[in-house]
Amino acid sequence: MKRFRSFSLAVALMTISATGTSAADFTMKIGLGTFKDVQHQWADWMAEKIEADSKGRIDVQVFPRSQLGNIFRMVEGVQIGTIECLVAPMDFYAGIDPRFGIFSTPVLFKNKANAAKALIDPELNKEIRMIGTERGNIVPVSVFTHSTAHYFGKKPIRRLADFKGLKLRVNATDAEREKMKRFGATAVPMPLSEVVPSLQRGVIDGTMSGMVVYVVFKFNQIGKVLTQTDDTLILSAGIVSKAWLGKLPADLRKVVIDAGVGLQQRASEYSDTNEQAMLARWKQGGGSLIKLPEEDLTKVRSLLASVGEDITKGKPALAQFYNRVKSVAAKY
Repeated sequence: MKRFRSFSLAVALMTISATGTSAADFTMKIGLGTFKDVQHQWADWMAEKIEADSKGRIDVQVFPRSQLGNIFRMVEGVQIGTIECLVAPMDFYAGIDPRFGIFSTPVLFKNKANAAKALIDPELNKEIRMIGTERGNIVPVSVFTHSTAHYFGKKPIRRLADFKGLKLRVNATDAEREKMKRFGATAVPMPLSEVVPSLQRGVIDGTMSGMVVYVVFKFNQIGKVLTQTDDTLILSAGIVSKAWLGKLPADLRKVVIDAGVGLQQRASEYSDTNEQAMLARWKQGGGSLIKLPEEDLTKVRSLLASVGEDITKGKPALAQFYNRVKSVAAKY
């Protein structure tokens, strides 16, 4: 089985041009901004499962590293139906429905294992997979853990006080903005493809991301130190265009949805393997992962404890969903 069967957009277009049409009845493009991470693996597993179960009636092509456009353009593409599928951190879907942004709330989960169990809780999972289906023109088919968020600064962040005054890239949710505010930093929403050039030009001072991003996008050419606080998790979702699904016959719609639902636990498990492998590669490249002193970590949890309540204050539906996720997480 090929682990990563990425297709170049140029090659795909040349192939279509040369043959005039696809042999399959339907084509499904899966876009993502990352590379060689759990999202990439999920996309490849989706391709294999859908092509096998549809008996070749759906041709699936995987486009990593923002080949179909930056993350915001890909979200729009899925909504209007020009891109059939996207897998990305749920933060980026908050513009479709603010409930997606709840999952970037700091200290919401005990740890990554706790989040993985909460995400596949039968009732909560069903509820998450309904978000955006009515007005967002999307159908979430998979939710899973991606990684623990670590911080990178051009000047290493060794104490909580070092966050003060920094411009740090985030994925644009209210929770992330509020967190940076409490750290004394400024949140700068930005697609992944722009982060490294922005660091090099001094547009931002650092970023928050998962280990695989720091390795694959060669952050070690800019700095060698990552800072671990364990305050926030990156959780991903695979979404499918509702317009495109509507064009499929019922049996093929079921194939696509079942493939995504069936991969959720497998993807979360793989995310652990991938994250440990990337940590080893970061260290092999001369990088280090440091923890804030215990006194600072205690302050971090205290500072961030009320973020969820504060960002949902005055928004009854959002507060209800936040409390629902929090209560489910507390069961595991």
